[in-house]
Amino acid sequence: MTLDNSQRLIATRLLIEKSDKNMEQAVGTAALGYWDLVANRLYYSVFHAVNAMLLIDGIRTGTHKGASMQFGKSYVLTGKFSREDGILYSQLQTMREKADYQNVFVLEENEGRALIESAQELRQRICDYVLKKLES
Repeated sequence: MTLDNSQRLIATRLLIEKSDKNMEQAVGTAALGYWDLVANRLYYSVFHAVNAMLLIDGIRTGTHKGASMQFGKSYVLTGKFSREDGILYSQLQTMREKADYQNVFVLEENEGRALIESAQELRQRICDYVLKKLES
């Protein structure tokens, strides 16, 4: 399915809104101490922001792995985002998978809070990139 420019802009904005909601859920869930859910929501917050960026740039993916690979290829390797950003995104994806599918998942509160801060910063940089593209 090919989106026209108007549809792409709408879909991009909806992905950013979803990313916002997922980050709010991560922060709210942290207050309850459910760190497995925090890992899940942080990943999805960044994942939806990455998908918005890919969409606005016309890069198609169909899987989580594809989004991760394209983030590395199209944004980290080109210098638009740092190597550390790529590592964080991969770390979030791995943590989400462990939290969702393994019987035991441990994320200490201090580590979880630091992860929230790092994910918020990465998400903000991605959103800034997307918003700049939307304005041009």
